[in-house]
Amino acid sequence: MAKTSLAVLESALRERKLDRTLSSAVRAGEAAEAGCTPTTVAPLDACLRGGLPRGQLCEVAGAHGSGRTTLALQLLAGVTRQGEMAALVDTNDRLDVASARAAGIDLDRLLWIRGYATAQAEQAQGALSALERAIKALNLVLQAGGFSVVAIDLIDVPAAALKRLPFTTWLRLQRAIEGSDTTCLLLVAEPLARSAGGLTVSLTGRASWVGSGHSRRLSGVAMSARMQSPRRYASGDVAFGALAVDA
Repeated sequence: MAKTSLAVLESALRERKLDRTLSSAVRAGEAAEAGCTPTTVAPLDACLRGGLPRGQLCEVAGAHGSGRTTLALQLLAGVTRQGEMAALVDTNDRLDVASARAAGIDLDRLLWIRGYATAQAEQAQGALSALERAIKALNLVLQAGGFSVVAIDLIDVPAAALKRLPFTTWLRLQRAIEGSDTTCLLLVAEPLARSAGGLTVSLTGRASWVGSGHSRRLSGVAMSARMQSPRRYASGDVAFGALAVDA
């Protein structure tokens, strides 16, 4: 009787994509392909066992020039090419549309929420800060549902401002997507937050250049990534390269 009841419970949880709540760790050797969003970078997806987990809060962290924006654009391009919807909360209005197109993003399938540029945010009298507005927008998009990936760009947000956010901010975001098919991705300079079932991809990069003088331009980035996950379903280091879009 107990075994039958357990089987019924497991079946119900799987139907609602909540079966991971049965254990605090993914079973050894479990493939994550069915419950993840590929980054479209083959070496990285191999290490991640398919990509970034859905229904989880993940983060891509790295210094300037590490390739974090390039990786994010490739992820969004892969999602939209598959006919799925994606969203980007652009806190400081950094997205370059030409770079997005060059990366292969289908802009008709991307919800782009533009924030204030830093200078504008400082001049906005009586308005919420750019960061507070961005978090509110992110929460609304996550609650609306229907997106495969929802990313928020926090790269140029001062660390002091991020530290002033209540810790419950991240808990609320995780609750908004738990059990869903959405991956919430933070783009940050340093590791900031992730859910218990999410992961951190920490990037380092070395840029290569072509031309000289005023015609000198970035041609590519040699990137390396370290994966960290509390549940250890994906961990380790991997190296790969990417054509320059906007590192």
